[in-house]
Order: sequence, then structure tokens, then C-alpha cells
Amino acid sequence: MSATQLIRIAKEGPVTILTLDRAETMNPLGAPGDGDEFVAVANAINRDLECRVVILTGAGRAFSAGGDVKAMRDKTGTFGGSTPAISDGYRDNIHQMLRALYGLRVPVIAAVNGPAIGLGCDVACLADIRIASESAKFGVTFLKLGIIPGDGGTWILPRVIGMSRAAELFYTGDVIDAATAKDWGLVSRVVPAEALMDEARALAGKIALLPPHSLRHTKNLLRQGQQTSYDTALELAANTQAMMHTTADHAEGIAALLEKRAGVFKGE
Repeated sequence: MSATQLIRIAKEGPVTILTLDRAETMNPLGAPGDGDEFVAVANAINRDLECRVVILTGAGRAFSAGGDVKAMRDKTGTFGGSTPAISDGYRDNIHQMLRALYGLRVPVIAAVNGPAIGLGCDVACLADIRIASESAKFGVTFLKLGIIPGDGGTWILPRVIGMSRAAELFYTGDVIDAATAKDWGLVSRVVPAEALMDEARALAGKIALLPPHSLRHTKNLLRQGQQTSYDTALELAANTQAMMHTTADHAEGIAALLEKRAGVFKGE
């Protein structure tokens, strides 16, 4: 498998399933070309107004074991060359991949089927919702390799589980199981491995029934709300809400409520 063949794409109506597809090596990330592939996939999804939800999962027994440790050992690919070259490899490849995932405009559900370690954990945490199988494990084990969290995890993880627990994971390199991840708020629910994708599809299907423009704008407001003042968040909400009030989907939602039926939203 070439370095650029990472993501397998399947469309199921309004749901797009992205599978990290390097199962034989536990879906490592950060090979040359991975950033470009993520950008291309994310751009296509953002342009596809029929796509309302993304499910992100891993092939085989892992979600993603993170960066390719053998490439680190051999000083190849993203991890090879001089200090400036490695720095550019992070900026132009790994960080490009993460920015593309963060920039997806539709809700993203991570169906974490197995270990999500290091960069793999960071990728999972960029999803809006995380569901874990009972065999899932989570860790940010960078310090055990003599490196630092170089993928934005120090920004991502505290926003998901709080500063104290994030610091504990970073400083110890501990790996936690799915039950602990649920207790800490890292995942919403834990299900048997054989039920994981059914659960993810059911949740995605429920989300996909809602107005697509409102979904995309709500995701944007959630993201902006993590970084802006309350006054700014209110101003963004006021301007966005004014647009939503003029849509056919809003009229349909009102009619459906008053007529005691399910709404049928067309993105109009």
C-alpha cells in the first residue's frame, strides 16, 4: 500500500464513512501524502451538500496506533532529515491532516474500534462525538518516546477531558480503557465491538434527519464558542439565527411540530 492510500470512503445516503485503512500496521498516520489526502477528502465532503454526517473509524483491530514508530526509528518520511525538515514535515503534512479534519463542516462521529494512541487519539478527539467499542484504548504516549505532543494534543485534549486529566495522561503516558474513557468524558458511550458500527450508523442516521444547513452552522457555533467571548458568541448566534429563520427548513420544522409529525428537511 502506498503512503498516500490511507482513507477508504463509503457513502450511505447522507452519511459518509471514512475508514483509516492500513489495518496490517494498526493504521499509522503521518506518512508522506497523508495531509494532502485528508485535505482532498475534507474539501470534497465540505462541497457535498448531500453529506450530513461523517463516521470516522479504523480498519482491523485498531483505530490508529498514531505516528509510524518504525519511520521515527529509521528517520524516514516525515521524521527524516534536518531539524527544519522535520518541523516542516509536521506543519505541511501532519498538521495539514489535523486542520482538514478539524475543518470538516458536518458533524463527525468517531467510532473508535480499538487502540487510539498518540496522533490517533488526537484524531479521535477532533471528532464531535466519540463512541468506543469495549476493546478501545486511549493514550497520548509521546513522552515515553522522548518527544512532546507535537500534533496539537495539548490544545485538543484539555478541551475534551479537562486540564487535570489531560495533564495526567500526558505526563504519565498511561493508556486508559474504554470504561475509564467514558467515565472521564472522552467518549459518549461504550458498546460491544460487534455493535459499534451499527450504533454509529444509528446515531448518524438520527443526526442526518435534521436540517443540513442548521447542522453545519451549529457545528461552527460550537467550535467558535470554545474560543470567543460570550458576547461574541451571542452576536454570531444572532446573525446566524436570522439566516435560519428565512429558510424553507425552518418553515417545515414549525409545520411538522404543529402537525405532530416528523419534519422532512431538504436543505432549503
